[in-house]
Amino acid sequence: MEGAELVYFSPKMVDLTNQVINGYMYKNGTWEKVITNLPDVIINAGSPMKLNHRKVVKKLKKQIPFTTHSIGNKLTVYRRLLRDGTFKDNLIPSHLIKNTNDVFTYLDKYGKVIFKPTNGHQGKNIVYLEKVNNEYHVKVHTNMEIFTKAQLTSFIEKSIKQENYLVQPFIKSTTKAGLAFDFRIHTQKDGEGKWVICAIYPRIAKKGSVVANINSGGFTCTLDSFLRTEFEEKVNEVKQKLREFGLSLSKKLDELQISEYGELLDELGVDVGMDENGKIWVFEVNYRPGCPPIFYLELDVVRNAIRYAKYLAQKRRIV
Repeated sequence: MEGAELVYFSPKMVDLTNQVINGYMYKNGTWEKVITNLPDVIINAGSPMKLNHRKVVKKLKKQIPFTTHSIGNKLTVYRRLLRDGTFKDNLIPSHLIKNTNDVFTYLDKYGKVIFKPTNGHQGKNIVYLEKVNNEYHVKVHTNMEIFTKAQLTSFIEKSIKQENYLVQPFIKSTTKAGLAFDFRIHTQKDGEGKWVICAIYPRIAKKGSVVANINSGGFTCTLDSFLRTEFEEKVNEVKQKLREFGLSLSKKLDELQISEYGELLDELGVDVGMDENGKIWVFEVNYRPGCPPIFYLELDVVRNAIRYAKYLAQKRRIV
């Protein structure tokens, strides 16, 4: 595809002694076992969990460029952008929870907050908290419970013992019908190493939920139909605003990754909300966003990935 030979392999299929790979190539409609030389570039679609596999990856990285590099968790990305300052007005104040007082401080200040894992994904374990007089409304997906301060304290303590959580003020990003929504801006680098928009699509939460992630019960539709319904005559204006924001943020994170780690980014999923004033808020950024849930865009994602891999390979040969 795209004039490149593709070999599928995992770390356990790498023979570093003989500098070959025991992998698979797709030929004539089937996957065939092959033994081939180490590739010019590696599209690393996953992160190895086993120690011996991580050692293989570490050695490969010394010889071969990888397309994908981690940008860290939610708090890492937030702090990096905050230090830089370019997008500080679009960042939601976020705080790593060390004890229950941190959450109650935010609740006293903002009234409504989001409580979520720093390493969370797919909208899991996101909790909406609201202080109402002397009670606390606690919502997980569509399930609402009313807690006393003691009950909420116990809930928070139990959660932060299991993993790291952050707290941030709740940003109201809702449709005319009152459903929570966000936009996924999927960016990639092309065959010239330039950032391009692969897709922009809305994600709408089911009724009663604050989580718009599709894996947590949310749904999507085409961008144009959503914008026509929600923004009417401002369709083109909002679309351009989202495009420019996604590209600018991707370029900035790429610059920061290069300056801090000497690594290039290849693909990002920028999740943003938009409040009633039309202001864009960064909800989170993912470095492995996967394929958009719109079938005809999958091929574009693959094409860009291969073209960018070829660009890195060519760049390596020139160097």
